[in-house]
Amino acid sequence: MAAPGSNLPYSNGPASEQIANIRETLLMMASLADRNLSLALRALVERDEKIADAVEAEDSQLDELEVTIDELVINHMATHAPVATDCRFMLVASKVSSNLERIGDQAVAIARRSRHLSREPLLKPLIDIPRMAQISEGMLRDGITAFIDRKPELAQEIIRRDKEVDAINKQLARELTSFMLEDPATITRALNLMIVARCLERVADHCKNIAEEVYYLYQAVDIRHERSEIR
Repeated sequence: MAAPGSNLPYSNGPASEQIANIRETLLMMASLADRNLSLALRALVERDEKIADAVEAEDSQLDELEVTIDELVINHMATHAPVATDCRFMLVASKVSSNLERIGDQAVAIARRSRHLSREPLLKPLIDIPRMAQISEGMLRDGITAFIDRKPELAQEIIRRDKEVDAINKQLARELTSFMLEDPATITRALNLMIVARCLERVADHCKNIAEEVYYLYQAVDIRHERSEIR
């Protein structure tokens, strides 16, 4: 996760301290979401239930930070007359925090499934899922970098990567379905792996949403419904 720098958006101007507080809280939340997602994948790969427990225990911090950001945004809007750029920043901050909280939820779901999987023999080598995780984690980290370094072009590139995660998820689903059809004894493990893959696909979706918000923040253009033009 990139560290905050001096070129962060909206560091000057009226009510800059409140805006900086929103920004720093958002970056703290992003760092925690990134950590929890990484830990959830470690729990899965290392078959470690203690790591899974840690992911679930830390999720409440993300929930609290999301509430904090919304409260800061509402307070700023109620007590100031923000200019257009500041309004965009606060709108984006609220939406990004919501997506980060949901990434944390997916990390918890992965951790819970990893507990079940660790108690049974490995169904197949974990190749596709770590690859999906690598892409999704990269999307998250680059999304925050795009936010910090004011890089809407990087946000566009992140959005394109979502297709790769979707493709891996579909291919893995087909493979796991074959396992279940050939041997009913594999059904529980295959379904758990499918759920993990689906969680990572959703993480990528949330990262794509974050990238779209970053693009809107710096370009003042909403590309959520114009994805075909930027892929």
